[in-house]
Amino acid sequence: MRKKIIAGNWKMNKTLDEATVLATEIRSQVMQRGHANLLTILAPPFPYISELAHHCADTDGLALGAQNCHTETQGAFTGEVSAQMIASCGAAFVLVGHSERRLYFQEDAETLRKKINQAYACGLTPIYCIGETWEQRSAGKHVDTVAQQLRESLLHLTPDFFATHPLPILAYEPVWAIGTGNTATTEQAQEMHAFIRNELHQQWNETLAQTTPILYGGSCNASNAADLFACQDIDGGLIGGASLKATDFQHIRQAMLEVLA
Repeated sequence: MRKKIIAGNWKMNKTLDEATVLATEIRSQVMQRGHANLLTILAPPFPYISELAHHCADTDGLALGAQNCHTETQGAFTGEVSAQMIASCGAAFVLVGHSERRLYFQEDAETLRKKINQAYACGLTPIYCIGETWEQRSAGKHVDTVAQQLRESLLHLTPDFFATHPLPILAYEPVWAIGTGNTATTEQAQEMHAFIRNELHQQWNETLAQTTPILYGGSCNASNAADLFACQDIDGGLIGGASLKATDFQHIRQAMLEVLA
């Protein structure tokens, strides 16, 4: 069975004290109600990773990630944070290619390819975000858009590479559904997840395709999580706003636990 994952992207929210309280509450939830095949990942702002690593240490089923990393290991890049730094603070994952990074910071395919390479070089597992805008979907280009994002930034890695490295986590996030309250229908989400898995099959092989977790991101919440997670190719969620309240986040985790029951 593929690993099931609920990841919370806190974006630019919370003070350190607030983040510590939230992480502690979620840690308690994971300890009280977990599953051997369910991983919960928290991606707080950079300054909090080290502190939260202490609060979340030695908790089975709970890990930390960062929201971004630089393309280089070190150097004269004022204000940037490297994958090496992130790993040294206790995180194990890093988001790459989130639509907000693509839009607001003009991150292109080559930049994201370098970030994925850097993440692996520094011992982090990338959570690679892909998805189309409403304009691309309306024009019938959503499938081509996602295929291009995969091929240009991820699929340069070969099956041999994964003999010694963990598989990435993919997150399909239709840009038109992020923070808008709109959500892809279960049929739309499953269709795209199945397409992504088939792309992995074509470019890698069936074994890697069937073992790579693919998450849904884009206004996933307590009311729609159960239907989304019941889909054959959806392995969890990359959660934005609903990850900022422990009760909301737990409702989403509970939906996955019920799928696993």
